[in-house]
Amino acid sequence: MTGTDRLRQITEAVCEAGSLGVAELARLTGASEMTIRRDLEVLAAQGVLQRYRGGARSLVLRGEGPPFALRSQDGLEAKRRIAAQTAALIADGESVVLDSGTTCLEVARALERRRVTVMPLSLHAVNALAGAPEVTLLVPGGHPRPGELALAGPLTQASLAALRFDTAIIGCCGLNATNGLTAYDLDDAAVKRAAIASSRRVVAVTEAAKLTRTALAHVAPVSALHAVVTDASAPEEETARLTAAGTVVHRA
Repeated sequence: MTGTDRLRQITEAVCEAGSLGVAELARLTGASEMTIRRDLEVLAAQGVLQRYRGGARSLVLRGEGPPFALRSQDGLEAKRRIAAQTAALIADGESVVLDSGTTCLEVARALERRRVTVMPLSLHAVNALAGAPEVTLLVPGGHPRPGELALAGPLTQASLAALRFDTAIIGCCGLNATNGLTAYDLDDAAVKRAAIASSRRVVAVTEAAKLTRTALAHVAPVSALHAVVTDASAPEEETARLTAAGTVVHRA
């Protein structure tokens, strides 16, 4: 088990139980108690849990996604393939609104040498594109959510409403033909809807695992998506449903 996998397993176990002791987590993961203590310190620094003597309690609410710092290294190679495929769909000279999230951050990195106009919806992606010589960078208003640094609120929505983009690249927490594109956070869902409304074309980017999930907040039906870019392990049955709904599915 990699360190990232172990951190994810610890996060999920503590979230499910509410709190767990070091000895219990060591048995669960097969790691030493010393390793578990170090992992708990890492997760506490990320705001995922709160340490107490002999264990930890969760600070992640049920129904929330894992924290950004943990997700950023999860499935990184697949995210980079998705990002490269997505960047290939963007023509030079296009204007792009780029959603928040770890997969969209990799898309930002894939676009940094392209001649495009980009408005990222997270400060992580703004930072990734800040030194890109060919990119015309637009920075929206709004307040950044801790950890995610995703921009949200009325200033973000007003920034989106004032512009018209060629393409919106949208991340998600869940996507399927039945429930459409969904997000965990209501403010995030509102920003995604505003980005979609301001764009001529909509491309959703997602790892294959999210094609079987539905999150709390509905963003858009599948019919609003012109294309979906996912990885090669995407289930055939679900991609067939997306295709039947009129969405072009690209596997990276």
